[in-house]
Amino acid sequence: MGIVEQHLRRVGRRAAMPALLALAMAGCAANAVKLASGSASEPWAPSDAMTTSSLLPAADAETPQPTGPANYVVPANPAASLLQPPPQIVADRSYDLPALIDIAARNNPQTRIAWEEARQAALAVGMVEATFLPSISANVIAGAQRVRTPLPDNATGRSSFSTTAEAVVPALVLEWLVFDFGQRRANADLARHNAFAANIAFNGMHQRVIYNVAVAYYRYGATESQERAARRTLANSRRIADAADARMARGIGTSVEVAQARQMVAQAKLRLVEAEGARRDAYQGLLGAMGVSPTTKVKVSDVSARRLPRRLGEPTVKMIEEALAQRPDVLAAYSRFQASEAGIRAAEASFRPKIYLSAIAASDKASLSVSGLPGLGQQSTSAGVLVGITVPIYSGGLRAAQLQEARSLSNAAREAFVETQDAAAREIVIASDTLRTALAAHAAASELTAAAGVTYDAALKSYQSGVGTITDATIANSGLLDARVAEADAHAAALVAASTLGFALGAMTSRDAPAKLSR
Repeated sequence: MGIVEQHLRRVGRRAAMPALLALAMAGCAANAVKLASGSASEPWAPSDAMTTSSLLPAADAETPQPTGPANYVVPANPAASLLQPPPQIVADRSYDLPALIDIAARNNPQTRIAWEEARQAALAVGMVEATFLPSISANVIAGAQRVRTPLPDNATGRSSFSTTAEAVVPALVLEWLVFDFGQRRANADLARHNAFAANIAFNGMHQRVIYNVAVAYYRYGATESQERAARRTLANSRRIADAADARMARGIGTSVEVAQARQMVAQAKLRLVEAEGARRDAYQGLLGAMGVSPTTKVKVSDVSARRLPRRLGEPTVKMIEEALAQRPDVLAAYSRFQASEAGIRAAEASFRPKIYLSAIAASDKASLSVSGLPGLGQQSTSAGVLVGITVPIYSGGLRAAQLQEARSLSNAAREAFVETQDAAAREIVIASDTLRTALAAHAAASELTAAAGVTYDAALKSYQSGVGTITDATIANSGLLDARVAEADAHAAALVAASTLGFALGAMTSRDAPAKLSR
């Protein structure tokens, strides 16, 4: 076999190796589908932990498998079960609304997410501003190449000779975009507007957390008032039952009255159990609004004595305009609209030329050796400065499509801003109307509670003296409970409506919020 044929075979084997490797990798990619379930009706299980059949109940080989539902329980991962520790809470302290808001501001994950997003937007501004400066890079290119050349039969007896070339080229490169007709400036404006919107959204998220905590706090207070009303109703029911037993003992009562009294006590117990459950649910809602662990134990202060606004004026145009000027969602929408305008300027600048400046300083050290001959070495240095201009001529309509997209995004951002304005103004008007209604409802419910209390006392005394009936006493007791629950609901609704109006005005943390609410 000749030298040329041997060389061709070696080259063929070397060329076949990449092809075999590519086929093996393609086979691995196709087999990766086995990581998923084999059927849409079969449970999935990790291949390295258990098989699909092991998720089902074990059965004998001769016994057919049961035809029950498949077990879709996923394998447990202890790392995913670690809950965040509860915040530091003083056990004997009663936490009012400002204290609860302080805990939420320090622990709620939504505020930390908004903070990270604001930081990301700020870093984006720095990255765009960095494009105004030149970039300097150090590059080192090194390599070696060996070539073996076969020789025909000759008198020297050598079948081949080798040539080895080595080179190391270190270089320092400077690149600088000198002028681009304002494209980078437009991108910087876009990034600044987005950063401004992100910072506004961060403050707005804190306002929303404050609002959510306030609403949950007032609703929890309402459930506490309802629970107290249920306990008082249970006590009143037992007083009526004692009166029925006393009348029965004196021989002026009946067994029907005693049964009715006991039924009323049982109903009062049921109402108390329901009120206790509602309070526990409201407590978890408060913890959820605060963003803390559901295992947190905190003593919440009583809100039943919280005073309500006495008067509320009609929302004026000036009030609405002042609110729109500081509403986080309105300001963020306006900043996004300004960012979209900067995006149009950046897209328009892509049609214009760009001027570049570059410089390079390099050193070249190379050597060449041939078997049987002395080596050769060479070292040289080079430096240069280049100025270039790039003129976009044709891109298949890409830049035109990008410009149309930027204009479309700007139009959508403008309409979103207008929609946000209208929605904010509507929220202010609705919140103002809701607060006035809630205040009127609370005043009426307070009068109803006072009248129902008088009615119950009179009905109980009449029944105890033998003049009234147990039916009148029962009706009066139920009416008093309904009045107390209605008063608690109206009080909480008024507080929630006041918080909603403050949130709609963008004044949740403003010192002059009470003045704005009572204009």
